[in-house]
Amino acid sequence: MPSARELLDRVERHCLAEQTAKRLREMVLADLRTAVSFDGHVFMLTDPVTRIGTSPVADLPGLPWSRLPELVRLRYLTEFTRWSDLLERGTAATSLRIATGGDPARSRVWREVQRELGVFDTATVVFGDRYGCWGFLELLRRIPRAFDPTQLTTLAALAAPIARGLRAALGRTFVAEAGGLAPAGPATVVLGPDLRMRGQTPAAAAALLRLNPPQEAMPPIPNSVYNAGAALLAAEHGTPVGPPWSRVHLGGARWLTVRADRVGTEDIAVSLTPSTPAERLDLFARTHALSAGETEVLDLLAAGLESHRMAGDLGISEPAVLDRVKAILAKSGVRTRQGLLDRALGIT
Repeated sequence: MPSARELLDRVERHCLAEQTAKRLREMVLADLRTAVSFDGHVFMLTDPVTRIGTSPVADLPGLPWSRLPELVRLRYLTEFTRWSDLLERGTAATSLRIATGGDPARSRVWREVQRELGVFDTATVVFGDRYGCWGFLELLRRIPRAFDPTQLTTLAALAAPIARGLRAALGRTFVAEAGGLAPAGPATVVLGPDLRMRGQTPAAAAALLRLNPPQEAMPPIPNSVYNAGAALLAAEHGTPVGPPWSRVHLGGARWLTVRADRVGTEDIAVSLTPSTPAERLDLFARTHALSAGETEVLDLLAAGLESHRMAGDLGISEPAVLDRVKAILAKSGVRTRQGLLDRALGIT
């Protein structure tokens, strides 16, 4: 069994390597198994702004796919160990037993779902930095043994490097790529109050296929759709995680925005549309760790302004604008302004 220092060193090396976000999470989980025993896991990416879940790497023994919507809904409605609450409290990691004072029945998601799965304790780690919330990890134990404070300290020490690793991995998705974004037309999935699908527009089937490729053993509705719907329900119940929308990576340079809204008194409409230029620029700036001033310059570059115009709009000198442009190019790993915009906006 590796020491806490050895585990941290391994994870930091993984985070510095140019892995995809999925592969990075798989490697971290493999190392964690050698140091902290667990029987199930959910390693979720989140939108950095809204903190809404997008793409999971998960293994939940005993959970039928038919109960996945219920589990997601209750996870958002239960504030104990919820990743967004940990982030707001400045707590990197905690456990269900600690958060509930030793009484997990106080947790609705445990009481209504996890207890039936034989879950005894869970440990949750949130991965956030100054640029946003990049994901969270929930480890589940079915054996009657709680996560101890030493293990939680070990997990908390991994939060910062994993946040940087996930952010960098998402930044590498911004590449110039041929091909259009899907869906081409309006794509909407209608969910009931239990988050089960009630209908969809014709374009939604193609959009869901892109989010949910057939080689993946996944349910008919991608997790990102459930998460957006659950976020809306949580907000309506007065326990919000964040606005009910998220940006989901489709592969290559493609990003999709998933957004939930109320239809009538019961149904929830979840729309799937290509992320707008503004949504992409914001995500590009965050994943590449741009400062506030650099982000302003990026937005003005995308609007087509020359350096002297940007200087006037920002109230700074033109050399200062050029310095910010150079910093953006260096952080993005591109040489020209046009190359920068091609990546940020997904221009072919």
